[in-house]
Amino acid sequence: MADALSSLGKAMFDDVPWEALEMGNGMAVMAQKLPSAVLQRFNEPPGPALNAGGRCLITGDPTPEEDQKVIADAIFTWARELGAIDFAHWFFPLRGGCGAVGGMLGAFKRDTLIDLEFGSKFVTKPMKACLPHERLFQGETDGSSFPNGGLRVTHSAAAFTTWDRASPPFVTDKCLYIPCAFVTHFGKCIDEKTPLLRSMDAVKTSGLRLLKAINIGTDAKTMHSYLGWEQEFFVLSAALYKARPDLVNTGRTLFGKLPTRHQQGDLNYFQPIPGKVQELLDIVQAEMLKVGCPMAVKHNEVAPGQHEMSPVFRTANVSCDSNVLFMEVMNREAAKLGLQVLFHEKPFAGINGSGKHANWSVGTDTGLNFFYPGKNEAGAKLYVTAIACLAYGLAQYNEMVRCTVAHSGNDHRLGAQESPNLGFEQFVESIVKGGDLLGYKAEKKKQETGCSAAMHIEANVEDRNRTAPFPFCGNRFEFRAVGSSQNCCLPVMVCNAVMSAGMAHLAGLVEGGMSHRDAVAKVFQENKHVIFTGNGYSAEWPVEAQKRGLPNLNTTPKAVATWNSEKNKKLFETLKIYTAEETEARQEVMYENYISALCCEVETMIQMTETGFLPACAKDLEKYKGVEKLAGNRKAIYDSIIDQLEKLKAAFEKKPHSSLSEEATYLCDSIKPQMAALRAAVDKAEGASWRTLLAGPGG
Repeated sequence: MADALSSLGKAMFDDVPWEALEMGNGMAVMAQKLPSAVLQRFNEPPGPALNAGGRCLITGDPTPEEDQKVIADAIFTWARELGAIDFAHWFFPLRGGCGAVGGMLGAFKRDTLIDLEFGSKFVTKPMKACLPHERLFQGETDGSSFPNGGLRVTHSAAAFTTWDRASPPFVTDKCLYIPCAFVTHFGKCIDEKTPLLRSMDAVKTSGLRLLKAINIGTDAKTMHSYLGWEQEFFVLSAALYKARPDLVNTGRTLFGKLPTRHQQGDLNYFQPIPGKVQELLDIVQAEMLKVGCPMAVKHNEVAPGQHEMSPVFRTANVSCDSNVLFMEVMNREAAKLGLQVLFHEKPFAGINGSGKHANWSVGTDTGLNFFYPGKNEAGAKLYVTAIACLAYGLAQYNEMVRCTVAHSGNDHRLGAQESPNLGFEQFVESIVKGGDLLGYKAEKKKQETGCSAAMHIEANVEDRNRTAPFPFCGNRFEFRAVGSSQNCCLPVMVCNAVMSAGMAHLAGLVEGGMSHRDAVAKVFQENKHVIFTGNGYSAEWPVEAQKRGLPNLNTTPKAVATWNSEKNKKLFETLKIYTAEETEARQEVMYENYISALCCEVETMIQMTETGFLPACAKDLEKYKGVEKLAGNRKAIYDSIIDQLEKLKAAFEKKPHSSLSEEATYLCDSIKPQMAALRAAVDKAEGASWRTLLAGPGG
C-alpha cells in the first residue's frame, strides 16, 4: 500500500515544472549569473566597500552604465535559454478595469532580440542577437493614445517606460517581459505602477522615521509593503460567451432571469472543480510557476461557475505585476480550451459577484511585521502602534480609500455568505483611558474539537471580520472591497499612503516630546471611530456609521467627487506620490472610465432589445393568432418592453455634457434605474416565454 501511494504521489507531480520556479525568478538568475560587485551595487545591502552609496534599489541611484551592460547580457542569455524571441516593456496605463475580460490592464509591444552590429566597419551593418542595455532600462512610446486625464496631448505625445528594477523580468509566450513605470516627457505619471512605487518609498521614509522615534527595530535599513491577492472569476463556454453581445461588450449580462436553481443551496462553495475548469487552472498554475509566481490556492467559489486562485505573498509591486499577468494568462489559456474567463465584478445578477481581496501588510528588511503582535514586548508595542497609525490613515482619509474601489462594476457587488467576528475595541479603550501598550494578549487559542480522532485547533490571535471592507487577519489586513477586474496598484498605493500618513503623524507626536504610550493613546482617541468589529452587513451599521461621522459614499460618482479634495492633494504631494496636477488627472480618468462603461451598457441594451428581443416577441405573438386567449398576458408584457425601451432612449438622449461629474451623476441617478426597469421587463418576458427569447441575443 505504501509503495502504491508513493508511486501515485510521484505521478501527481511529474508534470509540475518545479525547476521553473528557480528558472523563472529573474532576480535569482541575476544572483547566479552577475559578478558579485555588480550584484552588490544592484541588489544587496549597502556597506562601506560599495560604491554608489549602496544598492540602487535602496538608494534610488541610477545603475552605472557598465553595470547595465553586464545585467542586459545576463538577462539576454537567460531569456534565450527559456525560448524568448522578443522582449517587451510591459506597463499599466490608466485604463481602469470594469468590463475587462482579462488581458486588458497591461500594455506592451514586442521588439525583437536582434539589433545592428554598430561597431562593424561595414556600411551595411550586420545583425546580431542581443538585448541592448539602453533598451532594457528605458523605452519610448506614444503617451497620448492612453487615458491620461489631460496630462498628454496628441501633438506632444512622447512618454517613456523605465524598468521597475525591483520587479524581475520574466519570460512567457516566447517574450521577455520587462515590468516598467510609464511617465510623460515631463515626468508625470500616466500609469498605475509609478504611484505605487512612489508610495512604497513613502512607506520606507515614514516607517523608518517611526521606528527611530519609538526606538524599535532601528537596525532596519528599508521598509517593504506586501500583497497577496485572491482573484475571483467566472469560467464559461467561449461559444456561449460569444453569443451574448452584453458579455462581449460589457463583461456582464445586461439581461437574464435568475434560474430556479442557482446558489441558494450553498452547494458550489469548495465543491470539486469541474473537469474542464480544473484542466485550465492546472495549466495556468504551471505557467505562473514558470515566471516565478507559485499559486497557493485554487477552489470553487460560492456562485455556480465561479472560482478563485491566489498566489504566495510577495512585495507589492511584484505581486501587482503577477496579478495582471495572471489575468492575461487565464484568458490566453482558456481560449485554447474553448473557455472564457469573466473578471467583471457582477457578470450575473442575483448571485455572488467577484472580488480581488488584497491582503496587505508592511514590514522591515530585518523581518519585523508591523501587523503581527509579536513574541516580545517590542513586537507587541509595534503592533499596537501600527494599528493606531492605520486607524489614523483610514479615519482621516476614508474617502480616498473608498475612491480606490469606485467604478461601475463594483457598484453592483453585494455582500453574502459571510459572518462577523470579535475584535479589540475594548483594548483600544483601555489605552485611551491610560492603560499600557502591552495590555493586549496576543496568544493563539486552542479550540477543542470534541472528538478523539481530530486534534485540538490552534486558532488565530483574532478572528477575521468578513463583513468589513478592511478586516484584520492575524498578520495583515485584507482590503476586501477591491474589484475583480481592477489592477491592485491603486488600492495598494492608497493603503501605503494612508499608513505612511499615520506613521508620520505618530512619529511627529513622539518627536515633539510626547511619550510613545501617550502618542498612541492620542491617535486612538481621535480616530477610534473608524474601528468597528461588529456586523458590517447589518441594517444597523449604516446608522451607526453616520453617528460616527463616517461617510456613506454608496455610488462611484459620489466617491470620485471627493478624490481631488485639498486634503488628499496635500497628502499626495507631501508623500511625493502625486503632484496636484496628477491627482486632478486621476479623477478625470475615473469619471471617464465610469461614463464609458455605462454608455456602452446602455447602447448594448438598446441594440439587443431592438434587434433581438422585440423581433422574438413578435414572432411569439404570431403563434397565437386566432387563439389569443392562449397567449395570456404576453402582449401586455411585450408592450412593457417597448415602453421601458423608449423611456431609456429618451433619458439617454438627455445626457448632459457640461462636465464629467454631472454626466457621471446623471448616468448613475437617472439612467441606471431605467436600465434596471428595461431589464425587469425583458426578464419578465423570459419567464413568460423563455423558449422564444432564447432565440434572441444570447440565446
